Amino acid sequence: MNFFRKMTAAACCMFGLTMLASHAEAAPNPNFHIYIAYGQSNMAGNGEINPAVDQATNPKNFLMLASHNANAASRTGSTTQSIKTGEWYPAIPPMFHAFEQLSPADYFGRAMVDSLPGVTVGIIPVAVGGVSIRAFLLDQYAAYFDGDGRSFKGWAGDYGGNPMGRILELGKKAKEVGVIKGVIFHQGESDGVDDNWRNRVYASYKTIINELDLDENEVPFVAGEMLQAQGACCGSKNGGIALLKNKFKKFGLASSAGLQGNGKDPYHFGRSGVIELGKRYASEMLKLIDKTIDPNAPAVDLVNPENSVVPDLPPEEYGPYYGEPMTIPGQIQAEDYNKGGAGKAYYDLDKGNSEGKYRKDDVDVKQPNKGMAVGSCRKGEWLKYTVKVEETGEYEISALIAGDNKTGGFILYMDDERIGDEMVNEGLGWDDNGYSMVSGGKATLKAGEHELKLEITNDWVDIDYVEFKKASAVVPESSSSAVVGGSSSSSELQSIRASLIATGSLNMDKAQYFDMQGNCISKSATKTQGVYMVRVPGGKTFMVRTEK
Repeated sequence: MNFFRKMTAAACCMFGLTMLASHAEAAPNPNFHIYIAYGQSNMAGNGEINPAVDQATNPKNFLMLASHNANAASRTGSTTQSIKTGEWYPAIPPMFHAFEQLSPADYFGRAMVDSLPGVTVGIIPVAVGGVSIRAFLLDQYAAYFDGDGRSFKGWAGDYGGNPMGRILELGKKAKEVGVIKGVIFHQGESDGVDDNWRNRVYASYKTIINELDLDENEVPFVAGEMLQAQGACCGSKNGGIALLKNKFKKFGLASSAGLQGNGKDPYHFGRSGVIELGKRYASEMLKLIDKTIDPNAPAVDLVNPENSVVPDLPPEEYGPYYGEPMTIPGQIQAEDYNKGGAGKAYYDLDKGNSEGKYRKDDVDVKQPNKGMAVGSCRKGEWLKYTVKVEETGEYEISALIAGDNKTGGFILYMDDERIGDEMVNEGLGWDDNGYSMVSGGKATLKAGEHELKLEITNDWVDIDYVEFKKASAVVPESSSSAVVGGSSSSSELQSIRASLIATGSLNMDKAQYFDMQGNCISKSATKTQGVYMVRVPGGKTFMVRTEK
């Protein structure tokens, strides 16, 4: 694979899209980074609010999407800000309920803004003190709030009785104006943090990913540790929380080491602990997100973010990834499947690029040492490529593939007609040394532009490229031909041609000349000793041999 060629073409493609953007509709502002914050009481906010510091002025470039209705007079502290569900406001605490206080999310957002000049940060705040993780599962929340979680049902009423439902409602609205970049989470005091709990935590996150059409490879999950101070209830659970890393593609852990409690109970951080924990959430998140700033995007309107959306890119048109068809003979790089998206250029059973390499759609592209490859291929998936066959003829097909089961493989179609044989991995493994060339038989291809389809026939094969090589000389386009055998001198060859022309059967003015490997050669090259094939208009082909 020519990496420089690919990067250059991609850059040109992006430039072209940028030029077209002014003619398209509005899209989210890429510099408006939005985070979902959920959990129980420590996330909801138990740090003491200092009104002069936390509420007197609007925080710089930091907004919240209100998750509940509250009059200013009902909110903790001395803010004059009333809020209404689904509207954007400066992120002034308390964000999660009117009666709560300072949350780690408050200083998480402020730290993210300070670390990313040019970015505006938004928070979607949904947390309920004391609840089990079941409160955030769509298939369990109703039974939970009607059962052992009924004492928290009133607080959940701020979120319509369905905390996850409110997250999804606000997430969809937030995506209209910004980009959901990550999730911060603090919960566990009310549950045993065993593998069942970890599975439920991941299930709650996966609901967010699936329902908001996000990509696990691009939306990190950062969990916070429980309070560890002397006399704290739950510091022993931190080992179980750390094991969440085995469930997530991008995971961070905000440490609670050295942070002080509120001095009132064994559960909650005090003001200084809340602030520092928020900063530690930010530190972990910054390790995991794409921090690219778009210099061409407008500044986010802090009063109404809808005023700062950007021109959308036009829909990606179906066609070759680099604008020009890949040529045959040659290598068809698996990862360079056509543009056009799901259902047109590819079909993939899993959402998101699990390896996170090269392209940002659902095809799993990985990067072994030798270059890019399409991996984790499953039965029924397919990819399409626009190709140009340079010359009609018979071609040998092969592919560089890997796998460990000796069953994962694929077949090829050219313009919906099956070509060649099934190609199956040799079971040598998945690492760089596991790749081997596998034969796909032969196929006769016609010159011109075609659509090549690669279809997976059995699970688990990684594909680097498919290669087409000429198997023999170009075949006749018609059965009508003249064959001249024997040994002839160059002058005798000219006499043979002249007699054929005289019969009216050949028009030599536009004849093409080929060696026996199918390579096109000049007319003058036929004067040297050798065997040649001559094709003339009308599909007539004849073979000659000359000697000096």
